[in-house]
Amino acid sequence: MAPSAMNRWITSLSDAQPVSYWLEDPGKPHPEPALTGPETCDLLVVGGGYSGLWTALVAKEREPQRDVVLLEGREVGWAASGRNGGFCAASLTHGLPNGLTRWPDEIHRLEELGMRNLDEIEAAIARHGIDCDFERTGEIDVATETYQAWELRDWYEELEGKGLADGLEFLDADAVREQVASPTFQAGLYDRRGVAMLHPAKLVWGLKQACMRLGVRVYEHTPALSLKPYGAGMAVGTPYGRVRARQVALGTNIFPNLVRRVRAYTVPVYDYALMTEPLSAEQLDSIGWKNRQGLGDSANQFHYFRLSADNRILWGGYDAVYPYGGRVRAEYDDRPETYAKLAGHFFGCFPQLEGVRFTHAWGGAIDTCSRFSAFFGTAHQGKVAYAAGYTGLGVGATRFGAEVMLDLLAGESTERTSLEMVRKKPLPFPPEPFAWTGIALTKWSLARADAHGGRRNLWLKTMDRLGLGFDS
Repeated sequence: MAPSAMNRWITSLSDAQPVSYWLEDPGKPHPEPALTGPETCDLLVVGGGYSGLWTALVAKEREPQRDVVLLEGREVGWAASGRNGGFCAASLTHGLPNGLTRWPDEIHRLEELGMRNLDEIEAAIARHGIDCDFERTGEIDVATETYQAWELRDWYEELEGKGLADGLEFLDADAVREQVASPTFQAGLYDRRGVAMLHPAKLVWGLKQACMRLGVRVYEHTPALSLKPYGAGMAVGTPYGRVRARQVALGTNIFPNLVRRVRAYTVPVYDYALMTEPLSAEQLDSIGWKNRQGLGDSANQFHYFRLSADNRILWGGYDAVYPYGGRVRAEYDDRPETYAKLAGHFFGCFPQLEGVRFTHAWGGAIDTCSRFSAFFGTAHQGKVAYAAGYTGLGVGATRFGAEVMLDLLAGESTERTSLEMVRKKPLPFPPEPFAWTGIALTKWSLARADAHGGRRNLWLKTMDRLGLGFDS
């Protein structure tokens, strides 16, 4: 790319604040006080993101008399739940391709459960009056290379043959550009029903308020430091107190799990996003996008992008950064070299928006597991349940995970707990330096495949056979 063009793109970032646009909302609520002293409850939920909040809310809706406490180490929604793109997908398996590869015998049931879960999210948002800009717009996977267009068409035909194409529509170049005008788009696969767009932080804050209205006691700035048996239940230590609970649900995702053996199953992968200033009517008209769908491209190193309620464009993805040793640190949340790269890609996709500026640029950690979709389990004779590994698609799937954890704690055999996806775990990641080396080699191989017509090298083919992966 020409230096002058790169300089223009970098200039577009000159006013960008290194914070999540969503968390800057003026409606952000004040945090609840920290726990000081002893507490007791029937169910203790650890983690104040989507996973923990859905667990607490569903627990109270199932059994209103159940005494529920929720602990959050910082402020509700400050981590992944307040930094993501706001794509609320029905898929429980990180997309249909991943689900069909891993659970072909269960995929129809998984798709049905996922759509039911999305319906229940929409119903809960309405029932509790949560104002989170929920729009069930659908999503288009777009091809930006000729080989990707052929792959999308072949994939659509395969899904038709398997009876999995309900609600999907293949779009050729003219049809996809009629939806959103980018000269890079060569085809698209439009999922009309299976994805909603929303304001992720407003969803978190709304779930918190709904939980508290139902009687959940929420303590923020209260990290859970220890987990030990205590009589017939469990005890969780905090900096200034302790909670004794009959049962515990762990929704800590990327942060170190209180059940130590679970930690090897996830690694942190840092993802980054930009948010533009609001587009003018003329700028919006130049790109179309009247149906406001979420978009994602088909490369291994892919981008995801969508419109906000005030007509900004969120543009994220591509780089997936794994820090050596799997450490989660605040300094990894900001990565100017990735922001510059994303800005260049943005104007390559939408050259008609030359001159638009970015107001926010941020990053955050995704809890990634080797099968890309959540896993579940129990500990301490069934008194503790956990769910983790959503790999960036947890806005919707965490509600399903909450249901699974509550089923497991109840000792119930349900449609959810009978799934192979729930009963079996992914392969754990190896220790360092093998994890870093393997992930780095996989990232290099994925970039090489994108540059060579999608052709996967021996390393990627081996990972495919082993059921392992790494994605942007």
